[in-house]
Amino acid sequence: MVSLPADFVAETRRIMGEERFNRFVGAFEEEAPTSIRVNTRILYDGLRVMGDGGNQVPWCAEGYYLEDRPQFTFDPLLHAGCYYVQEASSMFVTHVVRTSLSPLTPKLALDLCAAPGGKSTALRSVLPEACVLVSNEPLSNRAQILLENITKWGAPNCIVTNNYPRDFRKSKLKFDLILCDVPCSGEGMMRKDPGAISEWSLKNVEKCWQLQREIVADAWECLNPGGLFIYSTCTFNTKENEENIQWMLENFDAEVLDIPVDPSWQITGSLLEGFNAPVYRFIPGITRGEGLFVCALRKNTRKDEGGRTKEISSADIIKNKNLKVLDPGILLPPSSLLTPKVDVDYPEAIRYLRGEAMVLPTDTPKGIVEITYKGQPIGPVKNIGNRANNLYPKPWRIKSTHLPSEAPKVLGNVKM
Repeated sequence: MVSLPADFVAETRRIMGEERFNRFVGAFEEEAPTSIRVNTRILYDGLRVMGDGGNQVPWCAEGYYLEDRPQFTFDPLLHAGCYYVQEASSMFVTHVVRTSLSPLTPKLALDLCAAPGGKSTALRSVLPEACVLVSNEPLSNRAQILLENITKWGAPNCIVTNNYPRDFRKSKLKFDLILCDVPCSGEGMMRKDPGAISEWSLKNVEKCWQLQREIVADAWECLNPGGLFIYSTCTFNTKENEENIQWMLENFDAEVLDIPVDPSWQITGSLLEGFNAPVYRFIPGITRGEGLFVCALRKNTRKDEGGRTKEISSADIIKNKNLKVLDPGILLPPSSLLTPKVDVDYPEAIRYLRGEAMVLPTDTPKGIVEITYKGQPIGPVKNIGNRANNLYPKPWRIKSTHLPSEAPKVLGNVKM
């Protein structure tokens, strides 16, 4: 039986009630579900998601539960961006966007606290193709992980930045959609991350809700009138959730949106007494996923406030002196149609992802060549004739020397 902090147990039991709390605690004795979200830029010829027959995540058309957890690191199709390993609750952002955009047609969107990139890649899959998505992470080491995942996902109109929320406020940029997946006390991660248990404290909860309000205040100033604001945490207490939404409604001209959900999804509503605005709680043991809280809000237009600002291009963001934009480098997708391609088998693909030099067929042109696996680009080499120098970024390389006999069975029949 997992040992949870006494203060957490007392507060969570009070918030959830005895029946919900018992189901939540019971989930710690169960194996957390494994799920993936497939990349819609890839066309699938007879798509098969392996495992339990591709049991779909009900609130995300691209999401699937797997029967078990394969060694994803050794699947070249993961590195090629064919799918993203993401827990199912977090995929709810796709449902929020799909059901809340109208009548808005967003031109510019911001994922303010985006690392490692799960929600950003989910947003990119459901936003209009012409919409520019800025994926931001304040911490530089996490921003590099975000850059890797966004680059591998391969969608156009994505910009990765490394800034604090106040920098966007200074930039004067206005967005049509902002996702604030704010830093939190991490209670919803306790089932799959023991570190979240040891790091939890009432003091940290107090610190988090105050920081969250600072972040939201900066972000709200960057939202266009009529824009969509999505607030989310991976925690259970009301201070970081309902009480923050209540604070937003008291301080901003905001309207909470009612997101349609199916009762079979077992999503829980508000747990704050006297607060009945539509919010969405995912509780392990009740919903098939990890802990998550989501609320969607619309920014109303005040009488003294102008309409939407002028449209902003990618160049305007890159040139903005208040923002640090990260360069994806040579792997900037989509790959050039003029670049020669060499398709390799599974052992060769793993060697490439380890950063090893390669020997290509003798008729391969010299210069930059793209290595593909099952037709999917995984990265470039520089062919100099007798060998090809590996250009896969060093931080992204597989460190393990282990070589599985076959690829993990996650996707079948993947085809561009």
